[in-house]
Amino acid sequence: MRRLTATEAARRFSQLLDAVEARGETFVLVRRGRAVATIAPATAADRKTVKAILRTNGPDRAWASELRALRAGLTPEDRGWNG
Repeated sequence: MRRLTATEAARRFSQLLDAVEARGETFVLVRRGRAVATIAPATAADRKTVKAILRTNGPDRAWASELRALRAGLTPEDRGWNG
């Protein structure tokens, strides 16, 4: 994992993305000596992973009632577009 200053990353951003995409490299961006961000290859989730996440995190039983309460609190906004 290479460390780059934010300035260096900005100057060579296209090359940085090429290294991430082509070679799977990961970079830590540093500002004033502190790590502030990581740029790494994006990971894709396959069907199996998504199903496992959904099974682990069951349905939110309060969601429907919370949505109804939010909708009840909304009021239509009249912007006069019909006239």
